[in-house]
Amino acid sequence: MQLVKTQRDNLLRPLQIVSGIVERRHTLPILANLLIRKHGQDISFLSTDLELQITTTADCGAGADDVATTVAARKLLDILRNMPDAEVALSLSDKRLTVQAGKSRFQLQTLAAEDFPTVAEANDYAASFALPQRAFRQLLGMVHFAMAQQDIRYYLNGMLLVVEGEKIEAVATDGHRLAYCNTTIAGEKFARQEVIIPRKTILELQRLLEDIDDPVQIDVAPSQVKFRFANVELVSKLVEGKFPDFNRVIPKGYNKSFVISREELHRSLQRAAIVTSDKFKGVRFLVSENQLKISANNTENEEAQEEIEIDYTGGSVDIGFNVTYLLDVLSNLKVEQVKVSLGDANSSALITLPDNDEFKYVVMPMRI
Repeated sequence: MQLVKTQRDNLLRPLQIVSGIVERRHTLPILANLLIRKHGQDISFLSTDLELQITTTADCGAGADDVATTVAARKLLDILRNMPDAEVALSLSDKRLTVQAGKSRFQLQTLAAEDFPTVAEANDYAASFALPQRAFRQLLGMVHFAMAQQDIRYYLNGMLLVVEGEKIEAVATDGHRLAYCNTTIAGEKFARQEVIIPRKTILELQRLLEDIDDPVQIDVAPSQVKFRFANVELVSKLVEGKFPDFNRVIPKGYNKSFVISREELHRSLQRAAIVTSDKFKGVRFLVSENQLKISANNTENEEAQEEIEIDYTGGSVDIGFNVTYLLDVLSNLKVEQVKVSLGDANSSALITLPDNDEFKYVVMPMRI
């Protein structure tokens, strides 16, 4: 029974979309597979890890039969990647999937489609809205790097999405730094909704969303969120728990601030970071009149010093930071200048964009 007959690249793209979340090791062997469903010319590919589910469709079905099966995602993808760009045919016979292109022929084991677990989709969504892919991708890009990884405070292993009125806010923190960004939704106003989207979902969205103005439809339910764009549907469970009150974390009223070239600061910190160790990533900021001194050292008595001229006339501040947290934000911002606001040596620093209140980055000080 023939499933697909098309050019290799027409099949490779949908497989790349859904294979990103497939784990190599599973307690359920079938989760290493992807579900292929065919209805006439329409064919869909679905993968899941029981928390996250991605579906995409393609118009490359062959034959009039309706059929469904599952096959190892990684194997099928690797086979297609290594085939020449020619016509590829997939066919199903005796519980084996045959992949054929030219004189290359592979047979893969399949598992029954009815045994494949899928995420049950919510019936009611409290908020549904659309944003340009470009805007939503940028929103994620401004905060994703501050998400925790495998933190015991499980609610930090994701991104907080707040929808209220015409504003959408994204917040991420690992307890040592916090990134905040907001944008507006054109059209309908919504009652306040707060959801925590898992880290893996955010990283997949960043991989799949494109820098284009085509919309991404976002549907928010109490325990689930759904994203639809192009021919992709991504359904994700939400992280349960109470996210910290980010408004209390963001400093207000700082009067010691300066604007600095993002690239110049970034390069100076990269150089200073060379002499830091894996265990101690500390760098020291000494801010004085019209000057920022950056220094770092290690247990081998090696030292780095950088000096940058700045427009600053406030009192001097001597403060330490984890250089990785500073490099993360400077690497992700695509602006010419950033504004750095400081309190004292024991207060968090606030990094913002000049004349723009949409983005805020808070980083805790470090004892040097």
